[in-house]
Amino acid sequence: MKIFGYRNKMKLIFTSLFFLFMSIHVFGQADDGLLSRLQGLYNQKIEFYNVDGFEISSQKFDVEFSKKNIVKNFKKSGIREADLNKTDSLLKFDNLYVGRSEEKVKGIVFNHHYYFIESPDKKLVGISFSTMNKDDKAFERSFVTLIKNNAIPNSVFNSMNPDSLNFAGRKIALGEGCRYMGVNNVQCPSNGQMSWSIHKTLEDASQTVNDQWKLIREQKGGKSLSDTTVNVVFEGREAIAKKMVYGLKGINSLLIKMDGAKTLTVYAVASPVKNGFISCIMSFWDSDNVNRNGLPRLLEKVMTLK
Repeated sequence: MKIFGYRNKMKLIFTSLFFLFMSIHVFGQADDGLLSRLQGLYNQKIEFYNVDGFEISSQKFDVEFSKKNIVKNFKKSGIREADLNKTDSLLKFDNLYVGRSEEKVKGIVFNHHYYFIESPDKKLVGISFSTMNKDDKAFERSFVTLIKNNAIPNSVFNSMNPDSLNFAGRKIALGEGCRYMGVNNVQCPSNGQMSWSIHKTLEDASQTVNDQWKLIREQKGGKSLSDTTVNVVFEGREAIAKKMVYGLKGINSLLIKMDGAKTLTVYAVASPVKNGFISCIMSFWDSDNVNRNGLPRLLEKVMTLK
């Protein structure tokens, strides 16, 4: 495996800015559709999940369920004891709930919800949900109940060192050096990056793409040089993709240019796939290994330009 230097690390950091942000109706029971859409990673004793545009994490601590232990173990999340004054009465077990919202870009509201529960063996479990422009308490309660009941199968988890990935229900082989930047977020140095979520409806997938696109366009430290749509074939289906050529400004631009890159090309697609509907953001630098078809190796595994 290659060892990447400082410049490549900076490229990885800047690229990942675009992918950071990237219903169940019966408590304690997941329909087959949810489990086919759900993907996860397990890293440093934390479970990470992605489904329906939700970024979810769950962590169990070897301490008892108490406000004191919540504050002690969730300092990085800024949880204070004064925040721990609410419960979700629709959950059928002891819990504490903290909800936060922030509008980083006009029209894009980030919701961060935290649930603290007691595991069957009397330990503290913390669960977080992060979404853009979405607030689905019924889904969150159901997912919390799944975790409470240890009802999520191991089959949803992927290896942290992938030689292949589950992309919308299809196995895709990866080249050397590819790695997860998050759940459903894969970066292959010099060969592109893509981030996706599987949704229950096309409407939800399309709204997620539109919200992510606005976030990218308004991202500080750069500017959109062009913003168009193009005809593509995505996972065997004709689709219309958003396309943006993005240039960095200031110190970001200088650091990236040291490695020969000037612009980042970004594509976004919402489309039907095998196990639901997908929202997918794909990108590559102009210094990456772009093939004759106009795409780097990772992106051409799922999309072709017409």
